[in-house]
Amino acid sequence: MFKNYIKSFFLYELLLGMKVTFLNMFKKKTTLNYPHEKAPQSPRFRGLHALRRYPSGEERCIGCKLCEAVCPALAITIDTEERNDGTRRTTKYDIDLFKCIFCGFCEEACPVDAIVETRIYEYHFEERGENILSKGDLLKIGDKFEDQITIDQSDKAQRL
Repeated sequence: MFKNYIKSFFLYELLLGMKVTFLNMFKKKTTLNYPHEKAPQSPRFRGLHALRRYPSGEERCIGCKLCEAVCPALAITIDTEERNDGTRRTTKYDIDLFKCIFCGFCEEACPVDAIVETRIYEYHFEERGENILSKGDLLKIGDKFEDQITIDQSDKAQRL
């Protein structure tokens, strides 16, 4: 009891807090100046989705719907139709980013490497409905970042 009285009289807890503050005052800071400095990314990082094309310009997705079937969050919606040449292609490929848990199962299930997760993590939504990426949006992302996606895919193949 007397010990507690002495501690409270001399503000012992406050002195302990000041000790922690003083010890950390001279340590190297770990804060990044974010827009100008970026933290390193893991090679396993999974960001925004993209649909890829073959070098000839034809989209890779064959409409097998494996990515839709394997998605645990049910974030992918696909509609397909048969073309004149007998091949099946997608008419609708939507990913709801509010539902997506970025697990990477869709990427692993795809037999032709059509759907990939890029390194893009800086994106936002301003209007209702922008969280759903359509086939056109996904193909634009894939076209824009194809060089980086190709490098990431070759690095992934080397790691395996």
